[in-house]
Amino acid sequence: MAYFLARAGARVTVVDAGLHRASGVPSALINPVRGQSGGVDARALDGMAFTWALLRELCAAGWAVPHGQTGVLRPIPDDRTRARFERNLPAALRHGWLTPADAPEPLTPGWAHVLHLPEGGWVDGPAFTRALVRASGAQVVTGRALDWTACTVTLADGDPLRRDTLHADAVVFCGGSVGSAWRGEAGTHRMGSLLTLDRAVTGVPVSFGAYLAPAAAGGVLGATFETPAPTWAPEGLPLGSLGWLLGKGAALTGLRGARVTGRWTGSRLSGLRAGLQPDGSWRLSGLSSKGFLLGPLLAHDLAARLMASPESPRPAG
Repeated sequence: MAYFLARAGARVTVVDAGLHRASGVPSALINPVRGQSGGVDARALDGMAFTWALLRELCAAGWAVPHGQTGVLRPIPDDRTRARFERNLPAALRHGWLTPADAPEPLTPGWAHVLHLPEGGWVDGPAFTRALVRASGAQVVTGRALDWTACTVTLADGDPLRRDTLHADAVVFCGGSVGSAWRGEAGTHRMGSLLTLDRAVTGVPVSFGAYLAPAAAGGVLGATFETPAPTWAPEGLPLGSLGWLLGKGAALTGLRGARVTGRWTGSRLSGLRAGLQPDGSWRLSGLSSKGFLLGPLLAHDLAARLMASPESPRPAG
């Protein structure tokens, strides 16, 4: 939002606590075919193309954003699951069906089919979002936004020399689980974890139930798998969940001797809300695991709507 609003002529201030960012995932999939049901969002193809175009734009401007449009492999366990996936695949989506033996990455025995999505891939979340904010030229205020209206943001734990209330011509909430929780909103929060690996196990992301993917340094094994919760909670990885995640990696293709070097855990807010809200503020949140697939396209569209509104930011926002 900061990037597209700035390009449209607004002067943008980003309020960011710098904590609990779901967008900070070290390697996020850009994958249009979701989950174990094979669902495809109505705007998935447009969103995927838009994200790749935006990455090319940033890189051409000199911003370093590790990523790879390497394709994505979706191993399928049986004929019934393949039929379900096939019913959901739009005709415009480039894809192919492979036998496990023909897949470009060796898979653990037992998979029946492999769906190849050549236009998918992965991106470094922190580098991507950092480049967008910096390229926007936005002023960044470090602090927690506890509440907001159409034209104000109330801060907590900020710089004591700064007033606790910021004023603007328009306010857009782009936070997730923790931001909505700080405000006291009800929601559905989904926790997931990712193990960082000393090397990439596969050169192409492999995903079914969990995913293995390259990263800027090494590789990752991750999934969103904890039971959905009505409230946000600090990040954690129970021992049972660690075992579950390692088992999923072994079921995909095995870790092939890769060593676990660390862990990243984040919470995603479910329930997309994009547009003008009843209180006069604007919102883009609840993207769940589709943040990098749909987020850039939705932000572009929402920024255009905001700037075209009768009370659009005159050069401040």
